[in-house]
Amino acid sequence: MPEQAFAGEHIVGPSSAPDDVLRVEHIAKRFGPVTALRDVNLHLRKGEVLGLLGDNGAGKSTLMKIMCGFQRQDSGTMWLKGESYEPKSVQDARAHGVDTVYQDLALIDQLTVYQNMFLHREPVRWPLPFVNTHVMRRETRNALDQIGINIPRIDSTVARMSGGQRQAIAVARTVAGDADIILLDEPLAAMGAKEGALILDLIARLKQEGHVSIIMILHNYTHVFAACDRVSLIQDGVISFDRPTAETSIDELNEIVVEEYRRARQATIAEQQAGAAADAPADGDSVAGYSPAGDSAAGYSPAGDSAADEAPAGDSAADEAPAGDSAAGDSAADDSAAD
Repeated sequence: MPEQAFAGEHIVGPSSAPDDVLRVEHIAKRFGPVTALRDVNLHLRKGEVLGLLGDNGAGKSTLMKIMCGFQRQDSGTMWLKGESYEPKSVQDARAHGVDTVYQDLALIDQLTVYQNMFLHREPVRWPLPFVNTHVMRRETRNALDQIGINIPRIDSTVARMSGGQRQAIAVARTVAGDADIILLDEPLAAMGAKEGALILDLIARLKQEGHVSIIMILHNYTHVFAACDRVSLIQDGVISFDRPTAETSIDELNEIVVEEYRRARQATIAEQQAGAAADAPADGDSVAGYSPAGDSAAGYSPAGDSAADEAPAGDSAADEAPAGDSAAGDSAADDSAAD
């Protein structure tokens, strides 16, 4: 069951279109006491590029991992091309036409470029089950040339590659497959301007062909409006904003995010004030055995009248007179002493 919305919170409800290829409704996911997703509703149309925005920890990557079969949701349902969709693993999702570029790229540093390109999908020779490295090399070179990323030697290990080259390998591996739906978790994060422009050109080409639908997690609003048809915003585990990019603006998205920070700051201040009020003692009440001001407590008097067996100031006490008249057995004034 979807959780209740917070005061003033907007949750985008379930929606659909005749040409939807993927739809999720009321998705929720928890990790122990932490709630990553509360009530996520999202749909993706054929040939569409959807930009998924949100602050760190909002639940974007968790949603991607659920859709690609890496994790299972606690509640909610998914549909793929009109049929119930419950991937049991990443391989099962890939068999259904859903492939992913993960945020950590899922590359093995000790393997070569072409080995990473065909990781867990290696072609084999028949009738003998040997890996067909010739096909792997050829298809790897074609896929990288299609994107436009320059990697001179595909037999070099990935550990020798730059961040942009590693990102290009992960993207090329997914695009070169037979996926109908591609999930890209921050595909431009490690790329420079030149490499990022090549990936955006590739996405524009795929969108123009209309055979592949794409969901991209992005943080740069300029990239969102350059590549995406529609934008969805995740806040606190729900999608709170969903609109075509032609009907919104960078200023509107900025204002939504700033308002989220403002609400979070106000909530933090309110919690701090409530904690301080709970810790402070009530005015005028004394604690048992302790009196910070006013009348003396039992056995203790910081100021005022003398207490039993103690007189720090004023009249003389028994067996003690620090100032004034003479005490018994002692006279510090001008009179002569005995003998």
